Amino acid sequence: MRNIIVGLCLTMVFALAALVSLVWTPFDVTQLDISSKLQKPSATHWFGTDHFGRDILSMIMVGAQTSIAVAVVAVVIGMGFGVPLGLWAAAKRGSLLDEVIMRGNDLVFAFPSLLIAIMITAVFGPSAINAIIAIGIFNIPVFARLTRGAALSLWTRDYILSARVSGKGAARISVEHILPNVMNLLIVQGTIQFSLGILAEAALSYVGLGVQPPTPSWGRMLADSQTLISLAPHMALFPGFAIILTVLGLNLAGDGLRDLFDPRLRRVGR
Repeated sequence: MRNIIVGLCLTMVFALAALVSLVWTPFDVTQLDISSKLQKPSATHWFGTDHFGRDILSMIMVGAQTSIAVAVVAVVIGMGFGVPLGLWAAAKRGSLLDEVIMRGNDLVFAFPSLLIAIMITAVFGPSAINAIIAIGIFNIPVFARLTRGAALSLWTRDYILSARVSGKGAARISVEHILPNVMNLLIVQGTIQFSLGILAEAALSYVGLGVQPPTPSWGRMLADSQTLISLAPHMALFPGFAIILTVLGLNLAGDGLRDLFDPRLRRVGR
């Protein structure tokens, strides 16, 4: 329970920052002020300014929008396609369809999300949409495998056999009986993929394949700071801490939810 509270608190800080930035930021992130460039943290600029004189706190707030939006949509894509595929494969276990779905998952797993993003970008160009597509595609086999594995263990249960005897088809059983019983696992995995999505978005933006300027992004902020790390370390520290704390919060929340949903996993003293 403690992990959930700490994790949600950390996550909510950045979620709240993203929401507030929709209507207000301390400074305009699109306004350049070269005369104020590379200022250290102060009462005016709490996190300092970058090489263009932009307020880093404001950029982190707006960057939270990008990271959270990309990660959320990517997880929704992964669950939206992966869960039905996993349920379908489990219902048709041992069939050609099951084999095709799982081998297709293996094919996607063979290509890291960054490589998928590079291939997509080579065709359509770098953008936030393409980053979402790349991360979402990589999430599909994750949820498909998890759903299929959990569903297979449920298809042998007595209540599933009773449902089949009563005349219910495989699709109806999957929706009414299988899906509700694997939802806990999906929620936990969703928090994990959410944190991985934030890391993936930061990595893609860092190498120039994600969100494009002038839209702020935590990964882009790190990329801009790498040549100025000795002169203005605050340019790298604050967006780096934002990524670390957000991912830590999501992982703690996921770990806590896992223990909450499965008491057998709870450790003494937690």
